[in-house]
Amino acid sequence: MTEGFDADEMIARFRERAAAVRGRGLPPVEGAERQMILRQMRLDFQDFAMLGDAVGSLEDGILTLRIDLRPAPES
Repeated sequence: MTEGFDADEMIARFRERAAAVRGRGLPPVEGAERQMILRQMRLDFQDFAMLGDAVGSLEDGILTLRIDLRPAPES
C-alpha cells in the first residue's frame, strides 16, 4: 500500500474537498432537514480543511499527519 503513496498528494485532495464543500450550494429544503444539511456541510468543511492543512510523513509504513490546532498568534 505504501509503495507509490504520496502524503502530499493526499493532503492536496483534502484541500480540494474542503473547497468543494465551501462552494457547494444547498438543495431546496426547509426546516430541520435544512439545518441537518448545513451542520453536515460545516463538519465536512472543518474535517477536510483540517486534513488539508496537515503536514504528512510516511515512515516505516506508518502515515503520520500533524495538524496544528493552536490559535494563530495575534498581530
